Amino acid sequence: MNKITNILNYFQYNSIIILSYFFICLGILFLNFLTKGKTEKYFCSGRSSLLNPLTYFGFISHIFGHKNWDHFSSNFITILLIGPLIEERYGSILLLKMIIVCAISIALINFIFSKKWIWGSSGILYMLIVLSSFVNFEVGKIPLTLIFIFIFYLTSEIKNLFLKNNDNVSHLGHLIGAIVGIIFGFYSHTLFK
Repeated sequence: MNKITNILNYFQYNSIIILSYFFICLGILFLNFLTKGKTEKYFCSGRSSLLNPLTYFGFISHIFGHKNWDHFSSNFITILLIGPLIEERYGSILLLKMIIVCAISIALINFIFSKKWIWGSSGILYMLIVLSSFVNFEVGKIPLTLIFIFIFYLTSEIKNLFLKNNDNVSHLGHLIGAIVGIIFGFYSHTLFK
């Protein structure tokens, strides 16, 4: 038992929100695998009856569900890379608020304007990518990294959104995540002045 404790002491839970988010999503992915997809309906969001409580639960829960391992890992490779830096810069509580606002914004706009069912953390990923360009932001200036992120990531998403392709990707969710990231990026720096 002492050896296990000594080994565990070498690991640092260095990003409470990001790592907790990772483990929740991983657990839900595993649960969905064990139930052969029967839990998937609890971790997605789309146009459904406003009388159904799952509609409102889905406004938040959709960011925890992933279709498969590839979907999960492609999002979390980058989230685990930049998420801890964002959490360190903005703090755990503010990051949690950002994630909640982003999740609800994506679900509401998807509910109103799209017939797609959405799930996954890619909207949160896009928010984090945009927020990363604000880490060393100076008030009154536009970060050049933000412009390049806009050029490379967002123009691609805008193009894919209007091509009406059937790739089962929520390009609208990516754009909303990025917009929420821009808003929080500028807003949070007025708080830190």
